Amino acid sequence: MTPAQMKDAILHHLVYTLGKDAAHAQTYDWRMALSFAVRDKIVDRWFEATRRTYAGQHKRVYYLSMEFLIGRLLKDAIINMRLEEAAIDALQELKVDYQAILEDEPDAALGNGGLGRLAACFMESMSTIGCPAMGYGIRYENGLFRQRFENGRQVEEPEDWLSQRHAWEFERPEVSIDIGFGGHVQEIGKRANWYPSEMLIAMGHDTPIIGWRGRWGNTLRLWEARPMHGFDLQRFNRGDYAAAAEPEALARTLSRVLYPDDTTEQGKELRLKQEFFFTSASLRDILRRFESEYDDLRLLPKKAAIQMNDTHPAIAGPELVRLLVDERGIDFEEAVGIARNTLSYTNHTLLPEALERWDEGLMGRLLPRHLQLIFRINELHMKDVGTRKVTAVDDGHVKMGELSFIMAHRVNGVSALHTELMKSTVFKDLHELHPNRIVNETNGVTPRRWLLSCNPRLSTLITDAIGDDWVDDLEQLEKLEPHIDDAAFLESYAAAKRQNKNDLANWIAEKLEVGIDPEAIFDVQIKRIHEYKRQHLNLLETIAHWLEIRDNPNQGWVPRVKIFGGKAAPGYVFAKEIVRLTNDVAKVLNSDPLTSRYLKVVYPPNYNVSLAEKLIPASDLSEQISTAGKEASGTGNMKFALNGALTIGTLDGANVEIREHVKPENFFLFGMTADEVMERRRIGGHAGQAIAADPRLARAIEAIRAGRFSPDDPGRYHGIVDNLVHHDYFVVCSDFTDYWRAQREVDTAFAAPKDWARMAAFNTARSGWFSSDRTIRGYMADVWHAEAAPTVEDAAG
Repeated sequence: MTPAQMKDAILHHLVYTLGKDAAHAQTYDWRMALSFAVRDKIVDRWFEATRRTYAGQHKRVYYLSMEFLIGRLLKDAIINMRLEEAAIDALQELKVDYQAILEDEPDAALGNGGLGRLAACFMESMSTIGCPAMGYGIRYENGLFRQRFENGRQVEEPEDWLSQRHAWEFERPEVSIDIGFGGHVQEIGKRANWYPSEMLIAMGHDTPIIGWRGRWGNTLRLWEARPMHGFDLQRFNRGDYAAAAEPEALARTLSRVLYPDDTTEQGKELRLKQEFFFTSASLRDILRRFESEYDDLRLLPKKAAIQMNDTHPAIAGPELVRLLVDERGIDFEEAVGIARNTLSYTNHTLLPEALERWDEGLMGRLLPRHLQLIFRINELHMKDVGTRKVTAVDDGHVKMGELSFIMAHRVNGVSALHTELMKSTVFKDLHELHPNRIVNETNGVTPRRWLLSCNPRLSTLITDAIGDDWVDDLEQLEKLEPHIDDAAFLESYAAAKRQNKNDLANWIAEKLEVGIDPEAIFDVQIKRIHEYKRQHLNLLETIAHWLEIRDNPNQGWVPRVKIFGGKAAPGYVFAKEIVRLTNDVAKVLNSDPLTSRYLKVVYPPNYNVSLAEKLIPASDLSEQISTAGKEASGTGNMKFALNGALTIGTLDGANVEIREHVKPENFFLFGMTADEVMERRRIGGHAGQAIAADPRLARAIEAIRAGRFSPDDPGRYHGIVDNLVHHDYFVVCSDFTDYWRAQREVDTAFAAPKDWARMAAFNTARSGWFSSDRTIRGYMADVWHAEAAPTVEDAAG
């Protein structure tokens, strides 16, 4: 597409799609016109991929996920379609700022953290590889909340990303599926009829996901909840205006918010409804598509692979069995076999509280037929394995992790360590009964968004050095290794990082009114706020470091900027206290005339994909400090390493594999291993012992306890202090001393700029294995037994 053709396409959509002329167009109008111009080019490739899938009768992958943290899509589409030059030149001729257009696009609020971002990377990689696939989720109207700070506290506000028209989706009113809840079951022989008492409609919205160079396009289908019967005119005419709109309001509630606060019974019910809503709609859609092509349902495992991303879609097992048994007359045991051979399950956590459990009473009230089938599935499994020791139903609860395992032919972990820990901890008994079911598929990230797009300076340097084949074959980054000994290359590498840091420093000064030194270490921890991710360990070291600088302000300290980002779940009190403490620490440290030139804390609100794209290319140090044995994988750690940030981290999740690839000398390791953590917990008073042994730690905790960061309310953080001193399940105190040591090693290394640049460049060169393209190929071979289809480019070749 030439710039002239792009200009014509933009102007066409400006006038005929948006009804504006150029003289009166605003930023929004230009963005939408550009989006539609780019979308036109995508649709042709998207349709062609769909036609090829049907024509070749290729096996399809269906990825079921509560989250798809897709971020902004315009630049992603432009990059993958190789339209950047045409778009920039066309907008320049139209006197429109390309960067302002990109920044105007809202982030799609369809996810929370790593789980949803992984799903987005996987969708893009499946399209790049040519794996026929569809993603299924919920079209959240507000999604995850928008975060702001008020006196340091996190305040949750609705995320209004859909207040404007979403340029990338196609509404599919013809794809509307009835979904039921509650009611009763009438059994007739081996089959049953479920008569729900509440019904609503799931309507599809399709977003094309285009791969690198536009060679293939897959579909992300998101379900919107709508009422069976809408506006009640009779009630309205009687003056009962609120009741007239009640059916629509109740239906919209279902697809309004990602992860409603489930500390209440109403919140639990809504969350279970959401999970069944999107899972049932997706399975019905899958069966509808399958039955349009094939007559024999026994072929389903050969033609469809359904991936359950975490336990949120775990109801897929019982629901698929119900659809096969009750609606299609297949024998129960055969239906279980068909479902199991079609379904697979990705586990993302070893935290018991994160493996969902649903109260039998709630399940029976909302999904009575499914509870019956869960009991039957559980009995059949216990009969097949010859033991009643392992059960998916226990103590009045349905255990969704165990149910997912039982109903999947493959269960995968997301890093080598996590997979081995699954076998020895949460699924120990099931693994012994099914020793070949668990496999490992270490996570990855798409290099198109997380290097090529977000870090153009480094991408250009890499392409100049080794060509551009690395973009869809990331392991070619190893070709950079000979260049690492070239002083000119290293200087260019360091210069790209400096420019990225300058950009971030300017953005922070403008948005947060905090001045930071671009020559300082940019030390970054961006992730969901959670005790096991240990933001409070980072804070304790920050406080201890500040106190040391105050004692000796003229010692020649290496300047450092601590950057935090992340949201705490609305009902997670401890995490929200960590958020507030971070902001209170920032307020004190940043205003300290004695130390602020050496140490500052920055916490931009509302962390999302777009903010990550600003922070990661400018980062020097990546904080991956979770308690060993608790982080399944992580993908932020991969993005940082790829962009030349060195990792300070524990032997947890994919940190283990990152350290192996980038070599131990280019990784700042600290902390206990997973086995040592378990041993430490067995020691009574282990936190008190650690505090007594390290005066720096004791001093930092005392500063918090004494209200040094909350003089208006000295007791504000007694809960955090009490947790650290008396409980400390996540062994923050026991790991503090070694963390302090590793941070001082960071200071020493950063003080030698050439050596630091060499270490950073080696991280980039050795991060190629962490591509989501490699991960998807692993799933295709080990889990889905699916093959890539001939792409448009393959056919042309």
